[in-house]
Amino acid sequence: MINQGPFIGRRHISELLRNPSAWIFIICITASIIVGRTVLPTVSVEKIPLDIKSNSSGRLFYSHQDEKIYIETLVDYRKSKLNAEAIEEANYQKRLPLASEEIVYLDAEAGRRYYQLKAKKHYGFWSLLPAFVAIILCWLTREPLTSLLGGIVAGSFLMGRFNIIENLMLPGLMTKNAAGILILYLWLLGALMGIWSKTGAAAAFAEMVTHRFVTGPRSAKFVAWLLGVFFFQGGTVSTVLVGTTVKPIADKEKISHEELSYIVDSTASPIASLIPFNAWPGYVQAFLFVGGIPFLATEADRLRFFFQSVPLSFYSIVAVLGTLLLSIDKAPYLGNRMRKAIKRSRETGELDAANSQPLSAKELEAIHVPENYESHASDFFIPLVVLIAIALVTFFITGTPEVRWAFAAAVVIAALMALVRGMDLFDLIKGVGEGLKGVVLGSVILIFAIIIGIVSQETGGGIYLVELLGDSIPYWLLPVALQLLTIIIAFSTGTSWGTYAVAFPLAIPLAWAVAQTQGIENPHLFMSVCFAAVLNGSVYGDQCSPISDTTILSSMCTGCDLMDHVKTQMPPATLAALIAGIGWTIVVLLFV
Repeated sequence: MINQGPFIGRRHISELLRNPSAWIFIICITASIIVGRTVLPTVSVEKIPLDIKSNSSGRLFYSHQDEKIYIETLVDYRKSKLNAEAIEEANYQKRLPLASEEIVYLDAEAGRRYYQLKAKKHYGFWSLLPAFVAIILCWLTREPLTSLLGGIVAGSFLMGRFNIIENLMLPGLMTKNAAGILILYLWLLGALMGIWSKTGAAAAFAEMVTHRFVTGPRSAKFVAWLLGVFFFQGGTVSTVLVGTTVKPIADKEKISHEELSYIVDSTASPIASLIPFNAWPGYVQAFLFVGGIPFLATEADRLRFFFQSVPLSFYSIVAVLGTLLLSIDKAPYLGNRMRKAIKRSRETGELDAANSQPLSAKELEAIHVPENYESHASDFFIPLVVLIAIALVTFFITGTPEVRWAFAAAVVIAALMALVRGMDLFDLIKGVGEGLKGVVLGSVILIFAIIIGIVSQETGGGIYLVELLGDSIPYWLLPVALQLLTIIIAFSTGTSWGTYAVAFPLAIPLAWAVAQTQGIENPHLFMSVCFAAVLNGSVYGDQCSPISDTTILSSMCTGCDLMDHVKTQMPPATLAALIAGIGWTIVVLLFV
Protein backbone atom coordinates (compact mmCIF):
# COMPACT_ATOMS: atom_id res chain seq x y z
CA MET A 1 0.00 0.00 0.00
CA ILE A 2 2.85 2.36 0.79
CA ASN A 3 4.39 1.85 -2.65
CA GLN A 4 1.12 2.66 -4.37
CA GLY A 5 0.91 6.09 -2.82
CA PRO A 6 2.95 8.03 -5.42
CA PHE A 7 1.21 6.17 -8.26
CA ILE A 8 -2.22 7.07 -6.89
CA GLY A 9 -1.10 10.66 -6.40
CA ARG A 10 0.15 10.97 -10.00
CA ARG A 11 -3.08 9.42 -11.29
CA HIS A 12 -5.21 11.85 -9.34
CA ILE A 13 -3.13 14.79 -10.54
CA SER A 14 -3.45 13.55 -14.12
CA GLU A 15 -7.24 13.28 -13.77
CA LEU A 16 -7.38 16.75 -12.24
CA LEU A 17 -5.44 18.29 -15.11
CA ARG A 18 -7.81 16.70 -17.62
CA ASN A 19 -10.64 18.59 -15.96
CA PRO A 20 -11.46 21.82 -17.88
CA SER A 21 -12.47 23.55 -14.65
CA ALA A 22 -8.96 23.07 -13.28
CA TRP A 23 -7.41 24.61 -16.39
CA ILE A 24 -9.79 27.57 -16.31
CA PHE A 25 -8.90 28.16 -12.67
CA ILE A 26 -5.14 27.90 -13.33
CA ILE A 27 -5.31 30.24 -16.34
CA CYS A 28 -7.42 32.81 -14.52
CA ILE A 29 -5.26 32.80 -11.41
CA THR A 30 -2.15 33.20 -13.55
CA ALA A 31 -3.81 36.07 -15.43
CA SER A 32 -4.75 37.70 -12.10
CA ILE A 33 -1.16 37.67 -10.91
CA ILE A 34 0.20 39.01 -14.22
CA VAL A 35 -2.43 41.73 -14.56
CA GLY A 36 -2.04 42.74 -10.93
CA ARG A 37 1.70 43.27 -11.44
CA THR A 38 1.60 44.93 -14.87
CA VAL A 39 -1.70 46.83 -15.22
CA LEU A 40 -2.19 50.01 -13.22
CA PRO A 41 -5.81 50.72 -12.29
CA THR A 42 -7.70 53.60 -13.86
CA VAL A 43 -9.10 56.03 -11.32
CA SER A 44 -12.46 57.72 -11.76
CA VAL A 45 -14.64 59.71 -9.40
CA GLU A 46 -18.25 59.00 -8.56
CA LYS A 47 -20.05 62.33 -8.17
CA ILE A 48 -23.14 61.90 -6.02
CA PRO A 49 -25.48 64.90 -5.58
CA LEU A 50 -26.44 65.46 -1.94
CA ASP A 51 -29.54 66.99 -0.48
CA ILE A 52 -27.79 69.00 2.24
CA LYS A 53 -29.82 70.38 5.15
CA SER A 54 -28.93 72.13 8.39
CA ASN A 55 -30.14 71.48 11.91
CA SER A 56 -31.21 74.02 14.50
CA SER A 57 -27.59 74.76 15.42
CA GLY A 58 -26.55 75.28 11.82
CA ARG A 59 -24.65 72.01 11.32
CA LEU A 60 -24.90 70.60 7.81
CA PHE A 61 -26.00 67.03 7.28
CA TYR A 62 -27.49 64.68 4.70
CA SER A 63 -29.62 61.57 5.17
CA HIS A 64 -28.44 58.11 4.23
CA GLN A 65 -30.49 54.99 5.04
CA ASP A 66 -32.54 56.88 7.64
CA GLU A 67 -29.39 58.17 9.38
CA LYS A 68 -28.22 61.77 9.58
CA ILE A 69 -24.62 62.05 8.39
CA TYR A 70 -23.08 65.28 9.67
CA ILE A 71 -20.49 66.99 7.49
CA GLU A 72 -17.23 67.68 9.29
CA THR A 73 -15.24 69.08 6.35
CA LEU A 74 -16.64 70.89 3.32
CA VAL A 75 -14.30 71.60 0.40
CA ASP A 76 -14.56 73.98 -2.53
CA TYR A 77 -14.75 71.82 -5.66
CA ARG A 78 -12.06 73.90 -7.35
CA LYS A 79 -9.64 73.04 -4.52
CA SER A 80 -10.71 69.43 -4.19
CA LYS A 81 -8.18 66.64 -4.49
CA LEU A 82 -10.79 64.70 -6.42
CA ASN A 83 -11.90 67.25 -9.01
CA ALA A 84 -11.55 66.49 -12.72
CA GLU A 85 -8.12 68.13 -13.07
CA ALA A 86 -6.68 66.31 -10.04
CA ILE A 87 -7.92 62.91 -11.25
CA GLU A 88 -6.64 63.53 -14.77
CA GLU A 89 -3.23 64.38 -13.38
CA ALA A 90 -3.23 61.30 -11.10
CA ASN A 91 -4.04 59.01 -14.04
CA TYR A 92 -1.40 60.71 -16.19
CA GLN A 93 1.23 60.25 -13.48
CA LYS A 94 -0.03 56.69 -12.86
CA ARG A 95 -0.65 57.16 -9.19
CA LEU A 96 -3.63 57.05 -6.84
CA PRO A 97 -5.37 60.35 -5.93
CA LEU A 98 -4.48 62.14 -2.72
CA ALA A 99 -7.91 61.52 -1.18
CA SER A 100 -10.49 58.75 -1.36
CA GLU A 101 -13.64 60.70 -0.45
CA GLU A 102 -14.65 64.34 -0.05
CA ILE A 103 -17.81 66.41 0.44
CA VAL A 104 -17.60 69.44 -1.87
CA TYR A 105 -19.71 72.43 -2.86
CA LEU A 106 -19.99 74.05 -6.27
CA ASP A 107 -21.43 77.54 -6.78
CA ALA A 108 -23.58 77.94 -9.90
CA GLU A 109 -26.18 80.35 -11.23
CA ALA A 110 -28.96 78.21 -9.74
CA GLY A 111 -27.29 78.38 -6.32
CA ARG A 112 -24.85 76.32 -4.30
CA ARG A 113 -24.90 72.58 -4.90
CA TYR A 114 -23.28 69.83 -2.85
CA TYR A 115 -21.72 66.57 -3.95
CA GLN A 116 -20.02 63.57 -2.43
CA LEU A 117 -16.92 62.64 -4.40
CA LYS A 118 -15.68 59.05 -4.14
CA ALA A 119 -12.50 57.84 -5.81
CA LYS A 120 -13.06 54.57 -7.64
CA LYS A 121 -10.57 52.42 -9.48
CA HIS A 122 -10.93 49.64 -11.99
CA TYR A 123 -8.68 47.39 -14.08
CA GLY A 124 -10.70 47.63 -17.29
CA PHE A 125 -12.37 44.41 -18.34
CA TRP A 126 -10.03 42.56 -15.95
CA SER A 127 -12.19 43.98 -13.15
CA LEU A 128 -14.80 41.37 -14.07
CA LEU A 129 -12.35 38.48 -13.63
CA PRO A 130 -13.32 37.54 -10.01
CA ALA A 131 -17.02 37.31 -10.86
CA PHE A 132 -16.24 35.49 -14.12
CA VAL A 133 -14.18 32.85 -12.31
CA ALA A 134 -16.85 32.27 -9.66
CA ILE A 135 -19.73 32.09 -12.13
CA ILE A 136 -18.03 29.92 -14.77
CA LEU A 137 -16.78 27.47 -12.11
CA CYS A 138 -20.31 27.30 -10.64
CA TRP A 139 -21.68 26.36 -14.03
CA LEU A 140 -18.97 23.76 -14.70
CA THR A 141 -18.53 22.14 -11.29
CA ARG A 142 -22.00 22.68 -9.74
CA GLU A 143 -20.11 23.25 -6.48
CA PRO A 144 -20.60 26.82 -5.18
CA LEU A 145 -18.20 26.81 -2.23
CA THR A 146 -14.98 26.19 -4.16
CA SER A 147 -16.26 28.30 -7.07
CA LEU A 148 -16.76 31.34 -4.85
CA LEU A 149 -13.39 30.71 -3.24
CA GLY A 150 -11.82 30.62 -6.70
CA GLY A 151 -13.31 34.02 -7.50
CA ILE A 152 -12.08 35.43 -4.19
CA VAL A 153 -8.55 34.15 -4.88
CA ALA A 154 -8.58 35.62 -8.40
CA GLY A 155 -9.69 39.03 -7.12
CA SER A 156 -7.24 39.01 -4.24
CA PHE A 157 -4.30 38.21 -6.52
CA LEU A 158 -5.47 40.85 -9.01
CA MET A 159 -5.24 43.48 -6.26
CA GLY A 160 -1.85 42.12 -5.14
CA ARG A 161 -3.16 40.82 -1.82
CA PHE A 162 -1.55 37.40 -1.58
CA ASN A 163 -2.23 36.99 2.13
CA ILE A 164 -5.89 36.26 1.49
CA ILE A 165 -6.82 35.34 5.07
CA GLU A 166 -5.37 38.47 6.68
CA ASN A 167 -6.06 40.98 3.90
CA LEU A 168 -9.46 39.82 2.67
CA MET A 169 -11.12 37.06 4.69
CA LEU A 170 -10.74 38.63 8.13
CA PRO A 171 -11.88 42.14 7.06
CA GLY A 172 -14.83 40.54 5.26
CA LEU A 173 -15.78 38.46 8.29
CA MET A 174 -15.49 41.50 10.56
CA THR A 175 -18.24 43.37 8.72
CA LYS A 176 -21.68 43.82 10.22
CA ASN A 177 -23.18 42.02 7.22
CA ALA A 178 -21.08 38.89 7.80
CA ALA A 179 -21.83 38.90 11.54
CA GLY A 180 -25.53 39.19 10.73
CA ILE A 181 -25.26 36.18 8.42
CA LEU A 182 -23.67 34.07 11.16
CA ILE A 183 -26.17 35.10 13.82
CA LEU A 184 -29.30 34.83 11.70
CA TYR A 185 -28.71 32.08 9.14
CA LEU A 186 -26.35 29.85 11.14
CA TRP A 187 -27.31 30.18 14.80
CA LEU A 188 -30.93 31.31 14.81
CA LEU A 189 -32.25 29.71 11.62
CA GLY A 190 -30.24 26.54 12.25
CA ALA A 191 -31.45 26.30 15.83
CA LEU A 192 -35.09 26.88 14.87
CA MET A 193 -35.01 24.34 12.05
CA GLY A 194 -33.23 21.86 14.32
CA ILE A 195 -35.86 22.22 17.04
CA TRP A 196 -38.64 21.80 14.48
CA SER A 197 -36.92 18.70 13.15
CA LYS A 198 -36.51 17.21 16.63
CA THR A 199 -40.12 17.95 17.67
CA GLY A 200 -41.53 16.85 14.32
CA ALA A 201 -43.26 20.24 14.18
CA ALA A 202 -42.81 20.82 10.45
CA ALA A 203 -44.22 17.41 9.56
CA ALA A 204 -47.17 17.90 11.93
CA PHE A 205 -47.87 21.33 10.45
CA ALA A 206 -47.67 19.92 6.92
CA GLU A 207 -50.09 17.17 7.92
CA MET A 208 -52.58 19.71 9.34
CA VAL A 209 -52.36 22.10 6.38
CA THR A 210 -52.58 19.25 3.90
CA HIS A 211 -55.68 17.92 5.63
CA ARG A 212 -57.46 21.30 5.80
CA PHE A 213 -56.25 23.41 2.89
CA VAL A 214 -54.00 21.51 0.52
CA THR A 215 -55.54 18.93 -1.76
CA GLY A 216 -52.64 18.39 -4.14
CA PRO A 217 -49.52 19.93 -5.73
CA ARG A 218 -51.49 22.84 -7.22
CA SER A 219 -52.95 24.09 -3.95
CA ALA A 220 -49.61 23.53 -2.15
CA LYS A 221 -47.82 25.71 -4.72
CA PHE A 222 -50.56 28.32 -4.47
CA VAL A 223 -50.05 28.47 -0.69
CA ALA A 224 -46.33 29.06 -1.34
CA TRP A 225 -47.16 31.87 -3.78
CA LEU A 226 -49.57 33.52 -1.35
CA LEU A 227 -46.98 33.44 1.43
CA GLY A 228 -44.43 35.00 -0.94
CA VAL A 229 -46.87 37.86 -1.58
CA PHE A 230 -47.69 38.16 2.13
CA PHE A 231 -44.02 38.44 3.17
CA PHE A 232 -43.50 41.54 1.03
CA GLN A 233 -40.38 42.67 2.91
CA GLY A 234 -38.48 40.92 0.11
CA GLY A 235 -34.95 39.61 -0.22
CA THR A 236 -33.55 37.28 2.40
CA VAL A 237 -36.48 37.79 4.79
CA SER A 238 -39.03 36.47 2.32
CA THR A 239 -36.92 33.56 1.06
CA VAL A 240 -36.22 32.25 4.55
CA LEU A 241 -39.75 32.60 5.90
CA VAL A 242 -41.53 31.23 2.84
CA GLY A 243 -38.99 28.49 2.15
CA THR A 244 -38.94 27.07 5.66
CA THR A 245 -42.74 27.30 5.98
CA VAL A 246 -43.82 25.63 2.76
CA LYS A 247 -41.05 23.06 2.30
CA PRO A 248 -42.66 20.32 4.43
CA ILE A 249 -45.99 20.86 2.66
CA ALA A 250 -44.40 20.88 -0.78
CA ASP A 251 -42.32 17.78 -0.06
CA LYS A 252 -45.41 15.90 1.03
CA GLU A 253 -47.18 16.81 -2.26
CA LYS A 254 -44.17 15.76 -4.42
CA ILE A 255 -43.37 19.29 -5.61
CA SER A 256 -39.86 19.33 -7.04
CA HIS A 257 -37.35 21.49 -5.21
CA GLU A 258 -36.67 23.31 -8.48
CA GLU A 259 -40.32 24.42 -8.66
CA LEU A 260 -40.46 25.47 -5.04
CA SER A 261 -37.19 27.42 -5.09
CA TYR A 262 -38.36 29.28 -8.23
CA ILE A 263 -41.64 30.31 -6.57
CA VAL A 264 -39.82 31.39 -3.41
CA ASP A 265 -37.16 33.37 -5.29
CA SER A 266 -39.55 35.04 -7.75
CA THR A 267 -41.89 36.23 -5.01
CA ALA A 268 -39.12 37.79 -2.93
CA SER A 269 -37.44 40.84 -4.46
CA PRO A 270 -40.07 41.21 -7.24
CA ILE A 271 -42.82 41.47 -4.62
CA ALA A 272 -40.73 43.91 -2.56
CA SER A 273 -40.50 46.26 -5.55
CA LEU A 274 -44.25 46.00 -6.25
CA ILE A 275 -45.45 46.37 -2.64
CA PRO A 276 -42.72 48.71 -1.42
CA PHE A 277 -43.96 49.20 2.15
CA ASN A 278 -40.53 48.12 3.31
CA ALA A 279 -36.95 49.36 3.46
CA TRP A 280 -36.53 49.60 -0.33
CA PRO A 281 -37.88 53.13 -0.98
CA GLY A 282 -35.88 54.65 1.88
CA TYR A 283 -32.69 53.05 0.59
CA VAL A 284 -33.19 53.77 -3.10
CA GLN A 285 -34.36 57.39 -2.79
CA ALA A 286 -30.96 58.42 -1.43
CA PHE A 287 -29.45 57.75 -4.88
CA LEU A 288 -32.08 59.69 -6.84
CA PHE A 289 -31.28 63.28 -5.92
CA VAL A 290 -30.09 65.34 -8.89
CA GLY A 291 -29.93 69.10 -8.68
CA GLY A 292 -32.29 70.83 -11.07
CA ILE A 293 -34.93 68.07 -11.30
CA PRO A 294 -38.01 69.53 -9.61
CA PHE A 295 -39.82 66.24 -8.94
CA LEU A 296 -36.73 64.79 -7.17
CA ALA A 297 -35.91 67.83 -5.05
CA THR A 298 -36.85 66.54 -1.59
CA GLU A 299 -36.94 63.17 0.11
CA ALA A 300 -40.74 63.22 0.01
CA ASP A 301 -40.60 63.93 -3.74
CA ARG A 302 -38.23 61.02 -4.31
CA LEU A 303 -40.38 58.63 -2.28
CA ARG A 304 -43.45 59.76 -4.25
CA PHE A 305 -41.50 59.18 -7.49
CA PHE A 306 -40.65 55.64 -6.32
CA PHE A 307 -44.27 54.76 -5.63
CA GLN A 308 -45.51 56.39 -8.85
CA SER A 309 -43.09 54.22 -10.83
CA VAL A 310 -44.39 50.95 -9.38
CA PRO A 311 -46.83 50.29 -12.28
CA LEU A 312 -43.84 50.41 -14.65
CA SER A 313 -42.02 47.56 -12.85
CA PHE A 314 -42.87 45.26 -15.74
CA TYR A 315 -40.31 42.57 -14.90
CA SER A 316 -41.54 42.20 -11.33
CA ILE A 317 -45.17 42.12 -12.49
CA VAL A 318 -44.51 39.43 -15.09
CA ALA A 319 -42.31 37.41 -12.70
CA VAL A 320 -44.96 37.38 -9.96
CA LEU A 321 -47.73 36.55 -12.44
CA GLY A 322 -45.53 33.82 -13.94
CA THR A 323 -45.12 32.10 -10.58
CA LEU A 324 -48.87 32.45 -10.00
CA LEU A 325 -49.52 30.66 -13.29
CA LEU A 326 -46.95 28.00 -12.33
CA SER A 327 -48.72 27.48 -9.00
CA ILE A 328 -52.01 26.73 -10.78
CA ASP A 329 -50.30 24.68 -13.53
CA LYS A 330 -51.08 27.25 -16.25
CA ALA A 331 -47.58 28.58 -16.96
CA PRO A 332 -47.17 29.16 -20.73
CA TYR A 333 -43.38 28.73 -20.69
CA LEU A 334 -41.07 27.14 -18.14
CA GLY A 335 -38.16 25.69 -20.10
CA ASN A 336 -37.22 22.05 -20.62
CA ARG A 337 -35.32 21.66 -17.34
CA MET A 338 -38.23 22.83 -15.22
CA ARG A 339 -40.74 20.67 -17.11
CA LYS A 340 -38.49 17.63 -16.65
CA ALA A 341 -38.20 18.41 -12.92
CA ILE A 342 -41.99 18.63 -12.60
CA LYS A 343 -42.49 15.36 -14.48
CA ARG A 344 -39.79 13.60 -12.42
CA SER A 345 -41.21 14.62 -9.04
CA ARG A 346 -44.82 13.81 -9.93
CA GLU A 347 -44.10 10.41 -11.49
CA THR A 348 -41.25 9.11 -9.35
CA GLY A 349 -41.46 11.18 -6.15
CA GLU A 350 -37.81 12.23 -6.60
CA LEU A 351 -37.69 15.86 -5.44
CA ASP A 352 -34.13 16.40 -6.67
CA ALA A 353 -32.37 15.48 -9.89
CA ALA A 354 -29.88 12.64 -9.98
CA ASN A 355 -26.39 13.63 -8.80
CA SER A 356 -27.74 16.86 -7.29
CA GLN A 357 -26.16 18.36 -4.18
CA PRO A 358 -28.94 20.08 -2.18
CA LEU A 359 -27.83 22.87 0.14
CA SER A 360 -30.23 21.64 2.83
CA ALA A 361 -28.39 18.98 4.76
CA LYS A 362 -29.81 15.55 5.61
CA GLU A 363 -29.85 16.50 9.30
CA LEU A 364 -32.78 18.82 8.59
CA GLU A 365 -34.67 16.35 6.41
CA ALA A 366 -34.61 13.47 8.87
CA ILE A 367 -37.12 13.41 11.74
CA HIS A 368 -35.95 11.87 15.01
CA VAL A 369 -38.71 12.64 17.49
CA PRO A 370 -38.06 11.16 20.95
CA GLU A 371 -40.37 8.28 21.88
CA ASN A 372 -41.89 10.15 24.82
CA TYR A 373 -42.75 13.25 22.78
CA GLU A 374 -45.96 13.75 20.80
CA SER A 375 -45.63 16.10 17.81
CA HIS A 376 -48.20 18.82 17.35
CA ALA A 377 -48.73 21.49 14.67
CA SER A 378 -48.65 24.19 17.36
CA ASP A 379 -44.91 23.50 17.78
CA PHE A 380 -44.48 24.93 14.29
CA PHE A 381 -47.34 27.38 14.07
CA ILE A 382 -46.92 29.38 17.31
CA PRO A 383 -43.18 30.19 16.87
CA LEU A 384 -43.91 31.07 13.24
CA VAL A 385 -46.70 33.46 14.25
CA VAL A 386 -44.41 35.07 16.86
CA LEU A 387 -41.69 35.43 14.22
CA ILE A 388 -44.00 37.05 11.66
CA ALA A 389 -45.69 39.28 14.23
CA ILE A 390 -42.42 40.73 15.55
CA ALA A 391 -41.09 41.28 12.02
CA LEU A 392 -44.28 43.10 10.95
CA VAL A 393 -44.73 45.14 14.14
CA THR A 394 -41.14 46.35 14.16
CA PHE A 395 -41.44 47.19 10.46
CA PHE A 396 -44.51 49.37 10.96
CA ILE A 397 -42.99 51.04 14.04
CA THR A 398 -39.41 51.61 12.86
CA GLY A 399 -39.66 51.18 9.08
CA THR A 400 -37.28 48.19 9.16
CA PRO A 401 -38.25 44.64 10.20
CA GLU A 402 -36.09 43.43 13.09
CA VAL A 403 -35.56 39.98 11.64
CA ARG A 404 -32.96 38.83 14.17
CA TRP A 405 -35.26 39.78 17.07
CA ALA A 406 -38.05 37.85 15.38
CA PHE A 407 -36.00 34.70 14.84
CA ALA A 408 -34.49 34.85 18.34
CA ALA A 409 -37.97 35.07 19.86
CA ALA A 410 -39.16 32.18 17.68
CA VAL A 411 -36.23 30.02 18.83
CA VAL A 412 -36.95 30.79 22.50
CA ILE A 413 -40.68 30.08 22.10
CA ALA A 414 -40.04 26.86 20.18
CA ALA A 415 -37.57 25.65 22.83
CA LEU A 416 -39.83 26.53 25.77
CA MET A 417 -42.82 24.83 24.14
CA ALA A 418 -40.79 21.68 23.55
CA LEU A 419 -39.59 21.60 27.18
CA VAL A 420 -43.04 22.34 28.60
CA ARG A 421 -44.58 19.62 26.46
CA GLY A 422 -42.16 17.03 27.84
CA MET A 423 -39.00 17.00 25.72
CA ASP A 424 -35.79 16.28 27.58
CA LEU A 425 -33.25 19.13 27.60
CA PHE A 426 -30.57 16.79 26.21
CA ASP A 427 -32.77 15.91 23.22
CA LEU A 428 -33.55 19.59 22.64
CA ILE A 429 -29.87 20.59 22.59
CA LYS A 430 -29.11 17.66 20.32
CA GLY A 431 -31.76 18.93 17.91
CA VAL A 432 -30.23 22.41 17.97
CA GLY A 433 -26.81 20.94 17.21
CA GLU A 434 -28.19 18.96 14.27
CA GLY A 435 -29.89 22.12 13.01
CA LEU A 436 -26.63 24.07 13.14
CA LYS A 437 -24.86 21.32 11.22
CA GLY A 438 -27.65 21.36 8.66
CA VAL A 439 -27.15 25.01 7.65
CA VAL A 440 -23.42 25.46 8.19
CA LEU A 441 -22.52 24.85 4.53
CA GLY A 442 -25.13 27.32 3.31
CA SER A 443 -23.92 29.90 5.82
CA VAL A 444 -20.32 29.53 4.68
CA ILE A 445 -21.45 29.95 1.07
CA LEU A 446 -23.31 33.12 2.06
CA ILE A 447 -20.18 34.47 3.76
CA PHE A 448 -18.14 33.74 0.64
CA ALA A 449 -20.80 35.48 -1.46
CA ILE A 450 -20.43 38.58 0.72
CA ILE A 451 -16.64 38.51 0.40
CA ILE A 452 -16.66 38.12 -3.38
CA GLY A 453 -19.10 41.04 -3.52
CA ILE A 454 -16.53 43.11 -1.61
CA VAL A 455 -13.82 41.90 -4.00
CA SER A 456 -15.88 42.83 -7.08
CA GLN A 457 -16.53 46.27 -5.62
CA GLU A 458 -12.86 46.89 -4.85
CA THR A 459 -11.67 45.71 -8.27
CA GLY A 460 -14.19 48.11 -9.84
CA GLY A 461 -16.27 45.77 -11.98
CA GLY A 462 -19.44 47.83 -11.64
CA ILE A 463 -17.62 51.14 -12.22
CA TYR A 464 -16.03 49.76 -15.39
CA LEU A 465 -19.37 48.61 -16.78
CA VAL A 466 -20.95 51.99 -16.03
CA GLU A 467 -18.15 53.87 -17.79
CA LEU A 468 -18.41 51.48 -20.74
CA LEU A 469 -21.99 52.57 -21.38
CA GLY A 470 -21.21 56.18 -22.22
CA ASP A 471 -23.88 58.78 -22.82
CA SER A 472 -24.38 58.84 -26.61
CA ILE A 473 -27.52 56.74 -26.99
CA PRO A 474 -30.97 57.30 -28.56
CA TYR A 475 -33.59 58.06 -25.93
CA TRP A 476 -35.80 55.10 -26.85
CA LEU A 477 -32.89 52.68 -26.33
CA LEU A 478 -31.86 54.05 -22.95
CA PRO A 479 -34.27 51.99 -20.75
CA VAL A 480 -33.19 48.69 -22.33
CA ALA A 481 -29.53 49.76 -22.19
CA LEU A 482 -29.89 50.51 -18.48
CA GLN A 483 -31.70 47.21 -17.98
CA LEU A 484 -28.86 45.28 -19.67
CA LEU A 485 -26.21 47.21 -17.76
CA THR A 486 -27.79 46.54 -14.36
CA ILE A 487 -28.40 42.89 -15.25
CA ILE A 488 -24.69 42.43 -15.94
CA ILE A 489 -23.63 44.27 -12.78
CA ALA A 490 -26.10 42.45 -10.51
CA PHE A 491 -25.35 39.05 -12.05
CA SER A 492 -21.61 39.65 -11.68
CA THR A 493 -21.76 40.95 -8.11
CA GLY A 494 -24.76 39.00 -6.77
CA THR A 495 -26.50 42.01 -5.26
CA SER A 496 -29.35 44.24 -6.39
CA TRP A 497 -28.87 46.83 -3.65
CA GLY A 498 -25.17 47.12 -4.45
CA THR A 499 -26.10 47.59 -8.10
CA TYR A 500 -28.44 50.43 -7.16
CA ALA A 501 -25.57 52.24 -5.43
CA VAL A 502 -23.47 51.97 -8.60
CA ALA A 503 -26.09 52.46 -11.32
CA PHE A 504 -28.56 55.07 -10.05
CA PRO A 505 -25.98 57.91 -9.69
CA LEU A 506 -25.26 57.40 -13.41
CA ALA A 507 -28.72 56.49 -14.71
CA ILE A 508 -30.80 59.33 -13.23
CA PRO A 509 -28.55 62.25 -14.39
CA LEU A 510 -28.07 60.50 -17.75
CA ALA A 511 -31.83 60.03 -18.25
CA TRP A 512 -32.46 63.68 -17.36
CA ALA A 513 -29.74 64.89 -19.74
CA VAL A 514 -31.16 62.76 -22.56
CA ALA A 515 -34.67 64.05 -21.83
CA GLN A 516 -33.45 67.66 -22.04
CA THR A 517 -31.19 67.36 -25.08
CA GLN A 518 -33.47 65.16 -27.20
CA GLY A 519 -36.64 67.20 -26.68
CA ILE A 520 -38.75 64.68 -24.78
CA GLU A 521 -42.24 66.07 -24.09
CA ASN A 522 -42.92 64.00 -20.96
CA PRO A 523 -39.62 63.85 -19.03
CA HIS A 524 -41.31 62.65 -15.82
CA LEU A 525 -42.63 59.50 -17.50
CA PHE A 526 -39.32 58.95 -19.29
CA MET A 527 -37.45 59.20 -15.99
CA SER A 528 -39.92 56.80 -14.38
CA VAL A 529 -39.34 54.23 -17.14
CA CYS A 530 -35.55 54.51 -16.77
CA PHE A 531 -35.90 54.22 -13.01
CA ALA A 532 -38.01 51.06 -13.36
CA ALA A 533 -35.49 49.60 -15.83
CA VAL A 534 -32.65 50.00 -13.30
CA LEU A 535 -34.76 48.74 -10.41
CA ASN A 536 -36.01 45.67 -12.29
CA GLY A 537 -32.82 44.90 -14.20
CA SER A 538 -30.98 44.71 -10.88
CA VAL A 539 -33.63 42.39 -9.44
CA TYR A 540 -33.41 40.03 -12.43
CA GLY A 541 -29.60 39.95 -12.42
CA ASP A 542 -29.51 39.31 -8.68
CA GLN A 543 -32.24 36.67 -8.89
CA CYS A 544 -30.42 34.67 -11.60
CA SER A 545 -26.90 35.00 -10.19
CA PRO A 546 -25.42 31.88 -8.56
CA ILE A 547 -23.41 34.10 -6.21
CA SER A 548 -26.44 36.03 -4.91
CA ASP A 549 -27.46 35.64 -1.28
CA THR A 550 -31.16 35.37 -2.16
CA THR A 551 -30.43 32.72 -4.80
CA ILE A 552 -28.38 30.72 -2.29
CA LEU A 553 -30.99 31.12 0.46
CA SER A 554 -33.83 30.11 -1.88
CA SER A 555 -31.92 26.91 -2.61
CA MET A 556 -30.92 26.33 1.01
CA CYS A 557 -34.38 26.84 2.53
CA THR A 558 -36.14 24.70 -0.08
CA GLY A 559 -33.52 21.94 -0.15
CA CYS A 560 -32.58 22.52 -3.80
CA ASP A 561 -29.26 22.13 -5.56
CA LEU A 562 -27.98 25.66 -6.21
CA MET A 563 -27.18 25.24 -9.90
CA ASP A 564 -30.37 23.25 -10.52
CA HIS A 565 -32.25 26.26 -9.14
CA VAL A 566 -30.26 28.70 -11.29
CA LYS A 567 -30.63 26.71 -14.50
CA THR A 568 -34.36 26.02 -14.10
CA GLN A 569 -35.19 29.56 -13.00
CA MET A 570 -33.28 31.35 -15.74
CA PRO A 571 -35.52 30.53 -18.79
CA PRO A 572 -38.84 31.83 -17.35
CA ALA A 573 -37.09 34.75 -15.63
CA THR A 574 -35.35 35.69 -18.89
CA LEU A 575 -38.66 35.62 -20.72
CA ALA A 576 -40.07 38.01 -18.11
CA ALA A 577 -37.04 40.31 -18.59
CA LEU A 578 -37.53 40.30 -22.38
CA ILE A 579 -41.21 41.16 -22.02
CA ALA A 580 -40.29 43.98 -19.64
CA GLY A 581 -37.70 45.40 -22.05
CA ILE A 582 -40.22 45.38 -24.90
CA GLY A 583 -42.83 46.99 -22.66
CA TRP A 584 -40.52 49.87 -21.63
CA THR A 585 -39.54 50.51 -25.24
CA ILE A 586 -43.19 50.66 -26.33
CA VAL A 587 -44.08 53.04 -23.49
CA VAL A 588 -41.19 55.37 -24.41
CA LEU A 589 -42.00 55.33 -28.14
CA LEU A 590 -45.73 55.93 -27.69
CA PHE A 591 -46.08 58.14 -24.63
CA VAL A 592 -42.98 60.27 -24.07
